[in-house]
Amino acid sequence: MAERGRPRGFDRTEALERAMRLFWTKTYEGTSLAELTEAMGINAPSLYAAFGSKEGLFREALAHYSDRAGGGFWKELDEIPDARTAVEHLLLATAAAFSDPADPPGCLIVLGAQHGCDDGDAVHRELRARRRENLDQLANRLRRAVTEGELPADFDAAGAAAFYLSVQTGMSVLARDGARREALEAVARGAMLGWDRWVAGGAAVKSSLRSS
Repeated sequence: MAERGRPRGFDRTEALERAMRLFWTKTYEGTSLAELTEAMGINAPSLYAAFGSKEGLFREALAHYSDRAGGGFWKELDEIPDARTAVEHLLLATAAAFSDPADPPGCLIVLGAQHGCDDGDAVHRELRARRRENLDQLANRLRRAVTEGELPADFDAAGAAAFYLSVQTGMSVLARDGARREALEAVARGAMLGWDRWVAGGAAVKSSLRSS
């Protein structure tokens, strides 16, 4: 028997995909319930029956996005054996994903809500947590390269991770403002020019960051 409020023939995955794309385009705050129900092809009672609330729907949309759009190149970060190649691949794959004409430009996790400093807002906390997970994954990948001897013992994995995640985040904003794939790839390759500096001067960079 169908759930209460849910029409027959309701395709939850398809409805979630449509909601994700709407949030991706208009942000959480900028998307109304009426727009969601229209895009998903369901009524408000069906939405609440399936997802609990607009916030619940957004959380599921984020998880769907991570599996569908961002999961690939973040998974490959840990699978590519060479750290430099892994980071470069992450940035170049990002350039392709963020500028794919079949999708809204940029990244839902970066641009999915209006940025604020309210830690009491559950949606903002969720997005910050996901961005922190990405930062931690990148730092851990670089620490692994230090442990394996690929990078020197004084390599500043945390600082390098913050730098390259900042580049990726900036690429999302550039894509939303209309940057094409070629421009984003130029940013990615430019960022990789700093790799040797991080490798050669990790300790000096770390000391500089601490004193600033």
